[in-house]
Amino acid sequence: MTELLTMSKKERRYLEVLSRVTRKELTRSAAASLLGLSERQVYRLLSRERAAGASGLVHGLRGQLSNHGHVRSERSEVIRLYKQREYRDYGPQLFMEVLAAQHGITVSRETVRRWLKVAGLWSGRRAPRRHRKKRERREGIGTMVQFDGSPHDWFEGRGPACCLLVAIDDCSSRVFMRFAPSEDTEHVMRTLWAYMERYGVPHSLYVDHGSAYGKSAEEKTEVSRALACLGVERIQAHSPQAKGRVERSNRTQQDRLIKAMRHEGIGSIESANAFLDRQYLAEHNARFANIDGHPDVHRTAKGIDFANIFCFEEERKVQNDYSIQLGGHYIQLERGEAPEAAPLPPPGKKVIVRQWLNGTLHIFWKEGELVFQRLDQKPVGPGRPAKPAANHPWRRQWIIPEPVRSQKTLARPV
Repeated sequence: MTELLTMSKKERRYLEVLSRVTRKELTRSAAASLLGLSERQVYRLLSRERAAGASGLVHGLRGQLSNHGHVRSERSEVIRLYKQREYRDYGPQLFMEVLAAQHGITVSRETVRRWLKVAGLWSGRRAPRRHRKKRERREGIGTMVQFDGSPHDWFEGRGPACCLLVAIDDCSSRVFMRFAPSEDTEHVMRTLWAYMERYGVPHSLYVDHGSAYGKSAEEKTEVSRALACLGVERIQAHSPQAKGRVERSNRTQQDRLIKAMRHEGIGSIESANAFLDRQYLAEHNARFANIDGHPDVHRTAKGIDFANIFCFEEERKVQNDYSIQLGGHYIQLERGEAPEAAPLPPPGKKVIVRQWLNGTLHIFWKEGELVFQRLDQKPVGPGRPAKPAANHPWRRQWIIPEPVRSQKTLARPV
């Protein structure tokens, strides 16, 4: 019967090094240096391994109750007391004090909390409370940029409802804004592209849990991929109050910007964005932004291929006929005629397909752009060979003579 032995990483490391000592691949002194132990301790471990095998390296209290732990009966008594009606709404701190004062049971608050949580009697959730702590501003311009979208009837019925995408610097409160139909991936990337071309690449971006940015830090989106490619840290706020600077800016724009566009008679997204660049952003930042005395730590955007970063990217597998499938269509990869053209990838490899924001399609393999052609239908393979011609030797009519019968067989009996 096979015995299951549970070992920690440190114990497995001990076993590996001591096995090399047993095979005379290492000296005891070298083993002590690798394990960070004294030579005397290495001698002890070797003796335990020779006596009990690998199990001799396992800690003696593995699977047993800790010497400083509480007995199981004491834990059961605490759970039984808590289930009583008078204690059911007690918190761990108050219940710990009651246990010591009225029942003579001395247990720490953390132990009580853990026991109650395992038993399903305490959720540990605090009641919602108002957030009052003010977060200090970042020290440099471009250290962190808060980004948010504000859907609203910005044109007051003169045009369609839309969304204002706002990027505000956490240090100086300098804003950059763009109107868009919605806070979707394409328009978020277009706004970030325009911001970085004007001011540079920030070090971090503070966003919410919208679909364009991902519901969690582990979820990958096109925006998060582009930010990671640019080396911009994505910070996600757990509440609107956490990114209060951009939230307050949205309320300000819903008052000031709406009235300014009403005065100009603006009723479309294109004319609104032109008004922002022509007049409003400069006047607003001159009055409310505090740029003087703060260093600008934006990284330069010179030489960055934003079109190849702010795009929609997918991977596709190359078939044996050097074609790929994309959106129900077929694309044939071709060999470029220029000497510096990228070579064709071998079948089975994956290529990167990027759709730029201008709608064009680009395919890359090892950062080299490939030449391709869209196909109207599935590429036809070699298939079966054509039928042979009428005079082909395969169609020759072989004449098989009849078997010759003997005279005895042909003769009839008299």
